[in-house]
Amino acid sequence: MFWVYILRCADGSYYTGHTDDLERRMGQHATGGFSGYTASRRPLVLVWSQECFTREEALAAERQVKGWSRKKKEAMISGDWDEVSRLAKSKSVHPSTGSG
Repeated sequence: MFWVYILRCADGSYYTGHTDDLERRMGQHATGGFSGYTASRRPLVLVWSQECFTREEALAAERQVKGWSRKKKEAMISGDWDEVSRLAKSKSVHPSTGSG
């Protein structure tokens, strides 16, 4: 199994990642085992995770979520799928600026 997950960092930002061992990865993040984004933003809290069958599925989900707005991520974290859907539609619907 693989996982896609979101961490809330001490500065209030979100980090999205994927892994094949969520417990091990959380330990690595908690101890600063990565020199990247989360190392200087501890402590971290796991706020959302989802199991995936393949690494490709987890990576695709990670990339998708990383492209979302903060509001959309927070709606998903809270389980408000109506709001996730509304935010998805509001981004894709653009009023016409033409005259015809």
